[in-house]
Amino acid sequence: MTTKPLHIPTSPLAGATVRTAMQLGLFHCPADADLRTVARVMAERSIHCVVVGDDVVSDLDLMRGLQEPDGSRAASDVATVGIRVLPNETLEAATRLMTEHGTSHLLVVSPQTGLPVGMISSLDIARFAAA
Repeated sequence: MTTKPLHIPTSPLAGATVRTAMQLGLFHCPADADLRTVARVMAERSIHCVVVGDDVVSDLDLMRGLQEPDGSRAASDVATVGIRVLPNETLEAATRLMTEHGTSHLLVVSPQTGLPVGMISSLDIARFAAA
């Protein structure tokens, strides 16, 4: 009797790196920018996240902030901690980070400088998985 090798399914994200799906470049916003300005930047650029210092304002952060009655909150008031990932980490690891931190965006940082060079979102990962 011959046996077939055991096939252990792996995630389609396991072998791919963040570099393969990330978006290069970032859109920044001053910490004191009002939320309408942040909304305008997101709408004009068709993006879902802007960088504010070391933090990020996602579209969901923006929506929460715009619910305030006076609408006078600043970007820094609604920004969340920017979770970082290296370009050579796997998409599987990036997905795990997003899940653990309840975020849909990660800052991609240079391994040499530690400075953000791009962004990867859950939509970027979905596009990769669908291809």
